[in-house]
Amino acid sequence: MQSVLQSITGLGPTPVHPSNLDGKVAIVTGGALGIGFEVSRALANAGCRVIMVNRKEEQGDDAISTIKSESPNAQVEWKGCDLGSLKEVREVFSDLRNSLDRLDYLVLSAGINTNQYGLDADGIDRHFGVNFLGHFYAVNQLWPLLRKTDKELGGKPRVVFEASEMHRGAPKNVHFASLEEINDEKLGPTELYARTKLAMILFAKYGLAGKVIKENGDGIIAVSVHPGAVNTAMQQQWKDAYPGITGKLLTWAMLSFGRDVEQGSYSALWALTSPKIEEENMNGWYFNDPDTPGKESAQASDEKLGTALFDLSERIIKEKVGEDALVDWKECA
Repeated sequence: MQSVLQSITGLGPTPVHPSNLDGKVAIVTGGALGIGFEVSRALANAGCRVIMVNRKEEQGDDAISTIKSESPNAQVEWKGCDLGSLKEVREVFSDLRNSLDRLDYLVLSAGINTNQYGLDADGIDRHFGVNFLGHFYAVNQLWPLLRKTDKELGGKPRVVFEASEMHRGAPKNVHFASLEEINDEKLGPTELYARTKLAMILFAKYGLAGKVIKENGDGIIAVSVHPGAVNTAMQQQWKDAYPGITGKLLTWAMLSFGRDVEQGSYSALWALTSPKIEEENMNGWYFNDPDTPGKESAQASDEKLGTALFDLSERIIKEKVGEDALVDWKECA
């Protein structure tokens, strides 16, 4: 609906169509479906080598076929990974770190939409495990390659998290103090999802930009973005989250009035390619449209909460994978 209205009124997100990305390399989680696919497609069509990471191989095959039909010489690949399995995340992303010569763009777009409570392969709330903790670990595993691209190859890598305005719906008593707090079965579907989007904003702002990048003196950019309410297959999950008429109405509303997936990709594409972020020192910022800074909730502006999230994430990963699970954030590939 928004795409139709934009064609009539001129309103809506500013279109972003990258060009001249030859020699660049990108990894896009969730890159073969929905918003992630549109990001992958735009980058590949601009000459960037793109590695899409998803669970289902058929999604990767379809995505590659579509992109190749538009740009026969596109460099696009698919890797399988379940972000709800920390051991699998380690295996896949450490292999990418060791096999790639550089990494210019990292887009964290995979995830579970608002849905019922359940546990992932590691016994962690699956929303938190897939949407946030798996991404936290992927970033850690790839960080030495991002640093190499920055320090040795003259690149200025960017890490972009697909967050959401729904972060405002996170539980008010979030402390990120323990796994027991994360695995709270009393939380509703919206709260579970919103908490993960809050975590993404906090990690970009305080974990990466405010801590790792600042302490290392890295030139890497880390930001989070809101894509808008987008018509993707994920909207069907409202029916699972809220069985009955409520879920059906929410699905109808999101599909009727949401942006199309191409429009939903513009925020991330702008954050990946706009020189303004670096020129105006906007590292760690949250954007709710291209070139439109968002105003985070009070929770998303709480540095102590960001520190607690970072520390908890490292503790859980070490507990589930081993004391040697994490790469030193100061390491360079």
